[in-house]
Amino acid sequence: MIEMRFHGRGGQGAVTSAELVAQAAIDTGKFATAFPSFGPERRGAPVVAFARLDEKPVRIRSKVYNPDVVIVLDPSLLEIANPTEGLSKDGILVINSAEGPEAIRKQISFKGRLAVTDATKIAREVIGLPITNTTMIGALVKATEAVTVDSLIEPFKRRFGKIAARNIEAMKRAFEETKIYEQ
Repeated sequence: MIEMRFHGRGGQGAVTSAELVAQAAIDTGKFATAFPSFGPERRGAPVVAFARLDEKPVRIRSKVYNPDVVIVLDPSLLEIANPTEGLSKDGILVINSAEGPEAIRKQISFKGRLAVTDATKIAREVIGLPITNTTMIGALVKATEAVTVDSLIEPFKRRFGKIAARNIEAMKRAFEETKIYEQ
């Protein structure tokens, strides 16, 4: 089983990201769940979402406490929380950042595997808005191969309709531009 935790802010699409990844897994014959963890937060407040993917039915319904993958949609969250808390020893942190790996590692004292892409820049250039959820899915795919870029195209089309093409383009560009750094 692959367990994922998405960190974002309300309105950035962390919940949508988890749902899209789960739907892509289901569409390819895997089993998956995705769900948010938030209360009465408003736009801009920290939000966490979870996804689990497996070859067998997923029966666990609790939060993900020891994720294999942590996805950070907004790098400003590093200043107020430690999203790597509980990250498995062999896990990977997938982060939206214009900073290099050394600066990120120093900021959060993280020594593990790291996948970095400037999703905000890509989203602004391709989508026209700094909403990084679909862009970060491209980075996630590059970092984990939990699903494929192709498996996400139909879920994107169903979810976004007329604006799916730009989101797909942003995802593909992030896939290409994401850099993976080992421990």
